[in-house]
Order: sequence, then C-alpha cells, then structure tokens
Amino acid sequence: MFHLPLDLMTREVFTQWMEVIRQVGDRDVPEHTTQVDEDERPDLPWWKVKKWALHILARIFERYGCPSTVSREYKSFADWYIKTFSQGIFQVIFKVLDAFRKKQYVSPRVLQQCFCYLEQGVGQASTWKLLKPHAFWVIQDVIFPLMCYSKADEELWNSDPYEYVRLKYDIYEDLISPVTAAQGLLLSTVRKRKEMLEKTMIFLVQVLGSSNVEARHKDGVFHMIGSMGHLLLRKKLYKDQMERMIAQYVFKEFQSPFGFMRARACWLLQHFEEIKFLQEENLVAAMNCIQGALLNDGELPVKVEAAMALSAFLASQEKVEKILEPNMREIVKELLKVIKQTENDDLTSVMCKIVTTYAEQLTPIAAEMCSQLATTFQQVVDAEDGADEKAITAMGLLSTIETLINCMEENAEIMTRIEPIALQVVGLILSKNEIEFYEEALSLIYSLTSSRISPDLWQCFEMLYTVFKKDGFDFFTEMMPALHNYITVDTPAFLSNEARLQAVLDMCKTILTDDSGEDEECHAAKLLEVIVLQCQNSLGQYLNSVLQVVIERLLREVKTTELRTMLLQVVIAALYTAPEVVLPTLDSTMLPNSDTPLSSHFIKQWMNDTDCFLGLHDRKVCVLGLCTLLQLGPERVPVLQECHKNILPSMVLLFQGLKRAYLVKAVEENEDEDEDDDDDEEEDFENDVLESDEDELEDANDEYLEKLEEKVTKAAANAPFQMSVSIQDDDDDDDDSDDECCVEEEMDETALESFSTPLDKDDCDIDEYCIFKTVMQSIESSAPLWYEALTSSLNEDQKKAMQEVATLADQRKAAAQSKKIQESGGYNFSQNITVPSSFNFGASFGS
Repeated sequence: MFHLPLDLMTREVFTQWMEVIRQVGDRDVPEHTTQVDEDERPDLPWWKVKKWALHILARIFERYGCPSTVSREYKSFADWYIKTFSQGIFQVIFKVLDAFRKKQYVSPRVLQQCFCYLEQGVGQASTWKLLKPHAFWVIQDVIFPLMCYSKADEELWNSDPYEYVRLKYDIYEDLISPVTAAQGLLLSTVRKRKEMLEKTMIFLVQVLGSSNVEARHKDGVFHMIGSMGHLLLRKKLYKDQMERMIAQYVFKEFQSPFGFMRARACWLLQHFEEIKFLQEENLVAAMNCIQGALLNDGELPVKVEAAMALSAFLASQEKVEKILEPNMREIVKELLKVIKQTENDDLTSVMCKIVTTYAEQLTPIAAEMCSQLATTFQQVVDAEDGADEKAITAMGLLSTIETLINCMEENAEIMTRIEPIALQVVGLILSKNEIEFYEEALSLIYSLTSSRISPDLWQCFEMLYTVFKKDGFDFFTEMMPALHNYITVDTPAFLSNEARLQAVLDMCKTILTDDSGEDEECHAAKLLEVIVLQCQNSLGQYLNSVLQVVIERLLREVKTTELRTMLLQVVIAALYTAPEVVLPTLDSTMLPNSDTPLSSHFIKQWMNDTDCFLGLHDRKVCVLGLCTLLQLGPERVPVLQECHKNILPSMVLLFQGLKRAYLVKAVEENEDEDEDDDDDEEEDFENDVLESDEDELEDANDEYLEKLEEKVTKAAANAPFQMSVSIQDDDDDDDDSDDECCVEEEMDETALESFSTPLDKDDCDIDEYCIFKTVMQSIESSAPLWYEALTSSLNEDQKKAMQEVATLADQRKAAAQSKKIQESGGYNFSQNITVPSSFNFGASFGS
C-alpha cells in the first residue's frame, strides 16, 4: 500500500515542491552535453535529475492524482491536483517530446516517464482535453519513429545477436524501456478514446501502401499493428480485413533480404494468433512461413521469433497441430539447438507446449531430447555471468524435462532411458547444494516416482533424506509430494526396508519438534496420517512412535485451527485403523500438571472442532473415527457418557459438509469450459471507449460504485416496476480465525487433500454413509440404551438430516453395486434394491 501524508503537508507546501520538480523537468540540458558519447549521456547529472523529476510526477499522478481511480481518502486531493498542475506538467512533457521529434537527444528514461504520465492522462477527462489536440502527432511523430527498427538495434543485431535476443525478451528491460512505455500509451489511447484507432490505422495503412516505404518504417508499422492486434480482432471494422492484410503484406516479408523484417513478420503473426482464417490456405501459408523461418533462416533472432509464433498458433488454432506434425521432429531438434545457443527461458516454455501437444510423435527422440536439455542445464549452471537470468533459464529447462517425463510416464521403455538422465540432473543439484533449484529438483523426483519406483529412485530417496538432514529443512513442504509418492506408489517396497520408514518418521518428528512454522507442521502431520492409513496393520511398533510425536505436539501451544485439526486427524486415523493401540496410549498419557487422562480431553476437543474438518477427506476420516467411537461405546470410552449428546449433531454437520463437497467435486469433474463469444468481445471493446468528457473508472473504487448506482437509479425511473438500488462498502475486516475457517469451508476443499490415501481412491469400498448406517443399526439392536442416549436429544431438523443420511447411504450402496456390475460386463435388471425415502426414529434405524 502507498500513503501520502496529507495531514503533514499543506497544499501550499505541496505546490512549492511541485513547482520545483516542474522546473527541474522543464530545464534545458546544456549544449555541451551533446559532446559526450550517447551511451554515457543518461548518466550525466542533467539527465538524471530530469529523469527523477518526471518519475516523481508520474508516480504522484498514478497513485494520488487521478480522481476516478484513487481511493476515497485521496478523492479531494486528486480533484485539486489534476486541476492545479496538469497544464504545467503537460507543457513540460510536450516540450520534451517535441525535442525528440526534432531529432534532439532525449535520454531513454526521460522519454519513458513522459509516456507513463501521458498514459495515465488518457483515462482522465480533464487531462485528455489537454492531450487530445496533440494525441495524433504524438502517435505519428514520436511513437511511430520510436517503434521502428533503429540504428542501435541494427548495431546490436550485427555485433551480438545473442544479446539482441536477450534484451528483446528481458522483462526487467521492459520496465524501463521507452519503446514498451510508448506501446502502452498507444494501446491506452486507441482503446479508450474515440476515433484514435481509426486515425492511427489510416496513418499506418498510408505508410504501408507507399511505393518507396523504407524497411525500417515498415517494421514500425508492423510493430504498431501487432501491438494493437487483440484490439483489432475485437473490432468488427478491422477483424475481417486482417487476414487480407497478412496475406498481402506479411507473407512476402519472410523472403525479405532484411533479417529484422523476417523476425518482425514472425512477431506480427504471433500477435494475430487468434485470427479466424476464412481461407485455410492462408493458415497453411502462415505455418509454412513460420516453419521455414525456424528451420532454414540463418539469423538467430528470426529463429527465436519463429519459435514463439509457433507456440502461439499451437495454443490458439486447432488445425495447426496437423499442419506441423510431419516436421515436428526436425522442429524440436532445431529448437533444442536454439535453446542451447540462447539459453532463453521463453523458448523452454515453447518446448513444454510442443512436448505436451506431440508426446506420441516425439517418443522416439524423447531420450535424446532429455539428454540435450540436461546438457544445456549444466552449461547454464556452470556459467558465471548473469546469475539471475541464467537461473530463470535453468528453471525453464528443468520444467521442460519434467513435462517430458509427465508425457512419457506411461511408456516404460522410454522412461527407463529418461530416468537416469533426469536423476543425473537431480544429483547435480542436490550434491552441489544448488539451493535455488531445489524446488525444481524435488518436482522432478515427484514426476519420476508418480507411477513406479526403481532401485535408482530408492537411492535418490536416501539422498533426499541426507539433504533434509543437512540443509533441506526449509524445503520440507516441497519434498512432501515426492515423499508421498515413495509411501503410496510402492508401499511394500517402502516397508521392506525399515530405514525408509524411520527416515520419514524422523523428518516429520524434526518438523514437529523444532520451530519450523505451522504450515510445515501441517504438512508433516498430513504425511503421518498418510502413513497411518496407507500402511495400517504393517506399522507395528512405529504406530506408537507416530502417536508419541503427535501427542507431544498437541500438548504444546497450537496457534491455528488448521494445525490442531490436522494433529487431531492423525490420532483419529490411527483410532479408526487400530483402536486397540490408540486408546491405551491416550488413557496412559496424562495432561501436563494433571491427573486427567489425555483421552478425555482429546475426545472433548475433537467434538468441539468437528466444524473445522473441511473438504472430503478430512470429513470422511472424522466420520469414520466417530463411528469407531460409537462402536466402542461408553463401556470402552467412559468420557462418551459426558459428551454423547454432541456426537450425532456433529455427524449431521459433517454429513452436510460432505454433501456439499461431493457436489462440488461432481460439478468440477463435469465442468465444460465456456467458449468465447466474439459478439460479447466486440461489445466489451465498445464499452471500453470513453467520451471526451468521461473518466476511466476502476471497477473496485468508490466513484465507480457511485456512478454505477446513479446509472441504475436513473434506469429505474423508467422501469415498469418499482426498483431500488444501494451499493454499500463492507469495511469490516475481521481477522478472526473462525471467519477464515468459514471461508475455507465455503470452498469445500483443503490444501492438503491432494496427498491422497486409500480412503480417497475412486474404487475404495469404504463408504462413510454406509458404515454410519450399519453402525447405528448394530447399536440399535445390540445396545438399545446406548442408542436411546444418542438419539433422544435430537431436534426435528437433526432427525430429518439423519433420515437423509440413511437415504443417501442406500442410494450410494445401490450406485456402487451398479458400477461393479457394469464394470464386470453387464447389469442384472431383475435385481431388486429397495431405497427408502425416510425412516422413523421410533422404529428401527433406516427402516
């Protein structure tokens, strides 16, 4: 958040400061500075103070000076600011831009700040009135020359094409680039203000149609048209003409003698990737041009732009996949070479897209691809210069290797060849303590262990444990997916060597006993729950170790409900799988400074926290644990005599949550993506255009809400029925953890549910609804007094909810039987399954 202390600064003092800053920005730069080399001029004090003056002005205007977008506390200040200072500041900016137009030197950062200020001004009615008379000459005489291929571009292209590529794709360079800022101003102007798009396009078409147009000017036209590509495709006047423009002007530039024009042609096509080609031969021609540029062009920047265009069309045009398929192996091999040469992270994203799209076609060369990516990764890691940029590229290479593994995981033969290469990369990272790549290395291990675990991967598990003990403490949550795989993918192999179980238990104990943070502790507790449910009867003495660690942590201060619930859940899971072990342990453990057994406190806390069990898995475990308690009864668990009235109401709450969670899951599984509607896009674009006296509004700010309310109220006056509107702010920020719990409950999911257990499998026979009904029926017949104690205090709503649970239990049982019959090859239509609609608590449960 940004803050301007208006109460500490009077308007008089602020005006004095603004005049000083304006004068600094307006001051002429001495003539003698032109004798300094152009590359060194931005560092001269004259240009530095000018840059900072304009930077301050742009920041104040952006954050506090736009009346339609500032928060309510700055509304009065913004109204005063824009009326008081706009004209003087715009005069300074126009003076700078006029100097640039007259071919006088202006430092890049000064230009950039001028564009940033003007871009903010486009959206405000009062400043647009100042800008409007000059807007077209700014586009024509300032922005257009700036977006043309320059002498500096040419020198860099010829002397160091690798650096040329790096600069063009450097996101940090974009933040200070006058070209990027000019592009932003252009887009804001043509999108927000009437007639500006039409005027700009007329100018560009005139330049493009000139008989003697220079190549660099043509580059500028393509640059501007491509920058407006998405807007042009949403504007009915232009979208139908873009295909003809591409066919007439762009395709021929792939044969241009100028490399920068071939690169720009690729770039422009990339920005029209969503165009709907009416003639398929034009789409084929576009793909042939792009393929040819990647495979055959001798200029590296052209190859890079071609690869980016290829990826864009693959993502947007369904027919492209078939067009490119015959040459895909050659494309991939060439792309690997370009990645190795440029170490460009954007190209690794292109490779990921291609691997995902053409997994089957690339299978024969998958191992070769993985080897080349691994070699390039080592090359990047060993490089000493540009550490930050190299790290981004290296991460992209690791991501591409992971994508390759994920696409090939079902092909065992290919995986046996890819796995050693990937493990070599993982070993390099872990053995050399390349901590910045630990997350990617751990993600690779996760992908490698997703379906099978080889002897080499078990050796990798040992390395993982060593890394954790040495310096991987902070990466436990990132290790978690791989550790989960080691436990669940090949459980017999995991349990065959006690050292593996001991290692995981030791990691969890370390996290839960040291000061590691409650998020990490939640992950450790979840991993223990996975072990309990996955290994069940095979844990033996180690179950006591699990319980000891969890109980010790429960007896210390727990700040969040998430951690407390997760710790309770481990014990509940153990109670469900091995009550004969858990109950004696809880009974023999006393609360600190007390003679009260932990079992009593634990069960009361459990009952109190049932509303904090969220998502499918957590609620299911909680229900199964409560069913175990019901079966044990007050004879085995005396504390139930004190809290038995809370058990069934807690069950009702859990089953209501489960119903919502299952519904959300079903909706997500069947959800289809909405298709874009061109007519809606056209309407959206038209709504973006502002009248000359209209301000741009941010959706979330106060003025937007007020104007929306005015419009609705005005419309209501002419409505055929009574209509009122009131838009209110909700300013109450409540940080209470209970509110957070409610928000998460509405989502019906938990962050740790992705770490599945046998209870979460689609073919799991353990249905919590059916088990609950069976347990209740058993209690009713074998322990009627216990049954009466449980049900006697239920109100009518709770009874109705219990009836619904019983009905759902029968429906789910019938559905499961039907699914099994279908899977076995047919359905027995003579089968008669009775599904009751209700039951009477005065009679038998579920009847």
